[in-house]
Amino acid sequence: MAKETGRKLVAQNKKARHDYAIIDTYEAGLVLTGTEVKSLRQGRASLVDGFVQLDGNEAWLHNVHVPEYSQGTWTNHSARRKRKLLLHRAEIDKLESKSGESGLAIVPLALYFKDGRAKIEIALARGKKEYDKRQTLREKQDRRETDRAVSAVRRKQQHG
Repeated sequence: MAKETGRKLVAQNKKARHDYAIIDTYEAGLVLTGTEVKSLRQGRASLVDGFVQLDGNEAWLHNVHVPEYSQGTWTNHSARRKRKLLLHRAEIDKLESKSGESGLAIVPLALYFKDGRAKIEIALARGKKEYDKRQTLREKQDRRETDRAVSAVRRKQQHG
C-alpha cells in the first residue's frame, strides 16, 4: 500500500467557530482503536458537542461521536467514549495554566488525517455572548455586500 501524504479532512466543528472566540490552536494526535480508524476513514464523525478535559498530565477528548464501524464485530468501539489526546508536555502545561481562567474552554475544531495519522485541531476559546454572535454575523454580511458591490463595479468597467 502506498504511503499517504497530505491532509484529508474528516469532520469540522463550524458551531465552535460561531459560539467561541478562538484564542490559540493546537494539533494533537489521538489514541484510537482499529474500528474507530476505519469509521473515520469512511468520513464519519461529529465534533459538535465535543470538549477537551485536562486530567493531571493528560488531555482527554469527550463527547465526540465516531459511529460504530459497519463491518465491525464484537471488537467495535462505543460511539461516544472518551479518547486520549497526544500532546507535548509543554502544550499540556500551557493549556492547563490558561484554561483555569474564567470563561475559557478547550474545544475541537477539526478532525483529519495527516500523512496517514488521525489528528485533531483543538482550540483554547472564550465563549461569545449573543450580541457578539450577532455582531460577527453583521460584519460578515457587510463584507459580503461590499465585495458584491466592488465586483459589480469591476464588471461594469470591463464591459462598459
